[in-house]
Amino acid sequence: MAPTLRRITAIVPLHLAVLAGRNGLDRQVRWVAVSELEDPTPFLEGGELVLTTGMRLSAGDAVPYVSRLVARGVTGLGFGVGLSHEAVPPGFAEAAEAAGLPLVEVPRDTPFIAIGKAVSDLLAGEQYEEISRAFAAQGRLTRAALQREGPVAVVDRLAREIGGWALLLDPSGAVRHAADATGRRAGPAGTRGAAADWAGETARSLEPEIARLRNAPSLSSLALATPDEHVVVQPLGRRGFFAVGSPRPFAPIAHTVVNAAGSLLTLALEQGREQRSAAAHVRSAVLRLLLAGEARAAAETLSALGMRLPREPVTVLACDTPDPEALTEALTGAAPHSTGGRRTAAAGAHEAKGAPAAGTTSRAVPPCFTAHWEGLLVVLAPDSCADEVVALAARHGRVGVSAPGVEIAASARVDNRVESRPESRLESLAEMRAEAWDDRAADRAADRAPDRAPDHAPDRALHRVLDRALDRALDQARRALVSASPVARFSELAGRGLLSLIDPAAAASFAAAILAPLREYGSRADLVESLRAYLASNGHWDAAAQRLGVHRHTLRYRMKRVSELLGRDLDDPAVRAELWIALCL
Repeated sequence: MAPTLRRITAIVPLHLAVLAGRNGLDRQVRWVAVSELEDPTPFLEGGELVLTTGMRLSAGDAVPYVSRLVARGVTGLGFGVGLSHEAVPPGFAEAAEAAGLPLVEVPRDTPFIAIGKAVSDLLAGEQYEEISRAFAAQGRLTRAALQREGPVAVVDRLAREIGGWALLLDPSGAVRHAADATGRRAGPAGTRGAAADWAGETARSLEPEIARLRNAPSLSSLALATPDEHVVVQPLGRRGFFAVGSPRPFAPIAHTVVNAAGSLLTLALEQGREQRSAAAHVRSAVLRLLLAGEARAAAETLSALGMRLPREPVTVLACDTPDPEALTEALTGAAPHSTGGRRTAAAGAHEAKGAPAAGTTSRAVPPCFTAHWEGLLVVLAPDSCADEVVALAARHGRVGVSAPGVEIAASARVDNRVESRPESRLESLAEMRAEAWDDRAADRAADRAPDRAPDHAPDRALHRVLDRALDRALDQARRALVSASPVARFSELAGRGLLSLIDPAAAASFAAAILAPLREYGSRADLVESLRAYLASNGHWDAAAQRLGVHRHTLRYRMKRVSELLGRDLDDPAVRAELWIALCL
């Protein structure tokens, strides 16, 4: 902050006397300008203390001269006496008082350069203090980043440093954490729900700006201003965004503090990449264990990472997304701290009580299990929140959804050999246990071994039923993904009853063989997707071309090429049906 004129006139060695405009002494002096011109305003920017000896000025020039200075935004006028004028002409004092412009008498013994040096020293001192404050703020932000919940602590500290609010957002723009140092956004009772409400509303209001930053060819930030608020939004690499707001304009030093916080947040989020990658490999291994029937080993592996399998029946999602890591964070509810692992204790405690954590949206979904599988991200979502999970996943790409009701946690409980089981759970597994008894014949010889307990045979057979259920659900989700735009549910697919009767391995071989000529065709045109759009539109050229975003003549050429490569007539209903089944597998 620049020094005020009051502070400058209080410097005793300068011997300055205020003659008029005392009410304006608290204005800031940005620089000192010495001029003997009758109109110096073309060479001024505003905010200066103008010094003159009045060499070319007379009493009659007072009003127009002062008026021009006021119009230019000059802070004050210093009139040197003892050279051209023995005293300040009364007309200048009267004009300055009438215009509200501070008028200062500069004695003959005070050189103008001494005033310039004094102002320069004050400006340098102010800048040094600002830089010192900025360094101190950066130090506090750095110490916050070193805490266990690094990004959360940085956001909290940043809000206090700027005297405003701060939001940490994930790549989709959803709120990870929010902090407010103004005390105006916490609601009448200061409830966490109120905090989540204002954070969610603010994030939604910033969605257009987030979309602009997300689609920008290079990383950049943007600033917004309203009559009541000033906002800065910055990307955190490709890991998300953060936004800060203040009722006051951001000074250059404040921008420095915000930029420092952005760098620390980016570093903290990126540092956890290796841990997140390792966790992703573990989750993929857990999914393989589940599909292989090793539910207990899968549960124990997850517990080492502070995670667990869903405790209720699940729906399986197959997600095709360009950023699986961002979707994983959104679906697992990972807390944004430097290790990239577990959720915050506060968030967990609140979720245990059924309330949303502070700094999150009020419609946050429970954590889901996610794992990479053959180029896709597989999600096991509790049935109770499957719709919310599907909606969230659809913001990140295409989603195929299985039929609901897949028992995952039940398989783990079988391995744990719990002696006392709730009757409600036993009843819910009654039908699968009956099917398991039908499979007991396959294990009968092994069950006769003296070291095996016959009573455990139904549990082992039950494992196979549960494992097949998960495998079938995963296959359903992958089939639905073929038609997803952006979401498709297996239960809504036409002909799903017929497809469910086909052996998955044989069906996959059939589909690969029949579509191989199209996949191997050396052209930039995607003949498989073109065929899919053509069949999905029942052979209507205009509808299919619009769906693909190409001209109908281009589509006609592609379908002619498809017919030639496959050696089949696309006008034959049987051929169309066969090709559609192949595309759905």
